[in-house]
Amino acid sequence: MSNPFVPDVDTLGNLKPISKVVFSLGSNQGNSVDILQSAVTALADTPDLIPVDLSSVYVTKPVGAVVDQPDFLNLVLVAETVIEPSILLERAHAIEAGLGRTRDIVGGPRTLDIDLVMYGHRTVDTDEMTLPHPRAHERAFALVPWLEIDPEAEIEGRGSVKDLLAGLDTSGVVRSDEVIELP
Repeated sequence: MSNPFVPDVDTLGNLKPISKVVFSLGSNQGNSVDILQSAVTALADTPDLIPVDLSSVYVTKPVGAVVDQPDFLNLVLVAETVIEPSILLERAHAIEAGLGRTRDIVGGPRTLDIDLVMYGHRTVDTDEMTLPHPRAHERAFALVPWLEIDPEAEIEGRGSVKDLLAGLDTSGVVRSDEVIELP
């Protein structure tokens, strides 16, 4: 896909590097298809964020502390940007809140979850964020859709998504007939 993106410049007039970013989106409350479509549209409407590819939708079993909840619909969006990771995370949280996300129960049901999985080859470890996402390499619900659209995908410091998936149980990740589209 050709990229019409025009590189940005920093305050010194230097070109900012364009970075590949990976978002994992999930929903298991409300009308998850509409919520995910709205989230993808909102991300695509973000200035200086250029969507590159969007995976199929997958039905996935909940993981973590609260497994007694409805299945999730999950997908992955790959984009390019010059936006700093902290700003992307703020944008993701604003989209989540705008679509009804509350943070009542850690790992519990949610209308929308947007994880920033990877930002180029950058590693970040702050109180607000860790990149690459600290559990992405363990999450088949994120890796299966990511591999679908990026067969050469790698997680910095962890290895190829294909190799990581070889060591995971993917039986709870099933491609759905639901369709979410880039605007």
